[in-house]
Amino acid sequence: MHRRLATGLTAAALAVTTVVAGAATAEAAPSDKAQVLANWTQTSASSYTAWNAARADKSAWSAYGFDWTTDYCSSSPDNPFGFPFSTSCARHDFGYRNYKALGTFSAHKSRLDSAFYEDLKRVCAGYGGATRTACNSTAWTYYQAVKVFG
Repeated sequence: MHRRLATGLTAAALAVTTVVAGAATAEAAPSDKAQVLANWTQTSASSYTAWNAARADKSAWSAYGFDWTTDYCSSSPDNPFGFPFSTSCARHDFGYRNYKALGTFSAHKSRLDSAFYEDLKRVCAGYGGATRTACNSTAWTYYQAVKVFG
């Protein structure tokens, strides 16, 4: 009987240790929240790709408390003239919402707007000729709008 009690207590102690260690890990993870956010809001294609991969698996980042909500391109069309700008708008919203939550938005707004423009230009790079020119003109207009009114 004594042996069963000891085994039961050991298992219980292990379970508590696992829960406590898991909680400590979950609480410790957000200490690099600003760095993760910075990595996902750069102007590069690799930054966009990393953010989009994280967006596809938001639950893996739940401990960070990121705000993933979006209204896409706000009151502007998400896909103007058929150009698929909605994902670029979603990443822009992500940057705005999360830097505002950290209280450091003004220090990052210019880069967020530039990253948005680079994302839009990458969309346009998939087109050729006059269609690319029209897409780039639309991208420039969207960029100017967020730069001024964002």
